[in-house]
Amino acid sequence: MATSQWSFMTLVKMKYIGQLAVFVYYAVWKPQKQWITLDTGILESPFTYRPDKREEAWRFISYMLVHAGVQHIMGNLLIQLVLGIPLEMVHKGLGVGLVYLAGVLAGSLASSIFDPLKYLVGASGGVYALMGGYFMNVILNFREMIPAFGIFRLLIIILIVASDMGFALYRRFFVPANGSPVSFAAHIAGGFAGMSIGYTVFSCFDKTLLKDPRFWIAIAAYAACLLFAVFFNIFLSPAN
Repeated sequence: MATSQWSFMTLVKMKYIGQLAVFVYYAVWKPQKQWITLDTGILESPFTYRPDKREEAWRFISYMLVHAGVQHIMGNLLIQLVLGIPLEMVHKGLGVGLVYLAGVLAGSLASSIFDPLKYLVGASGGVYALMGGYFMNVILNFREMIPAFGIFRLLIIILIVASDMGFALYRRFFVPANGSPVSFAAHIAGGFAGMSIGYTVFSCFDKTLLKDPRFWIAIAAYAACLLFAVFFNIFLSPAN
């Protein structure tokens, strides 16, 4: 138990410290006009996903460490704390990490297809995967909860998703020309990845995950989408 708790706390600390460290580096040590919206530093960051540098495959994951401003990183960290910690207290940290990373990768690949000429920063793909996984966690375990508490949890997650998606869609389609549009594709893809992978990960309490056929079905569907996205980026992307 002590080892499990230690590994859980270590995982949480490393994730948050990494995001904060990268943000402080670009906000303080790189020239910026303001902290609210970073520009100069993150555009040239080796972590940022850029359509003209798609051959640097690590960018499809590392973009989650870079944030566009104070509001951006605070919002993502808050949701990670509110949703991620309760999930990791019930389930193994490795399982929650799998769902999170699945959302991060799904977010960048979806953005590269539906917004092929846009840069991408932030942990929104992973955050939405946590929200999707949290939603599935409530649905799968609703019978074991006090009904009012289960309904309250569902309403909270629906409220968070609706408000954030509304803001993302507004920023994507109505943002001023000199603003920073948000990739709603990364949000949606991350959410679906969290729901599909989380459906299995968060339902396997008494049996081994690798023996559950639903896990392999979810993995196969995820892998098929991943292969299509890779094929698209190599042969069909307008960024070519």
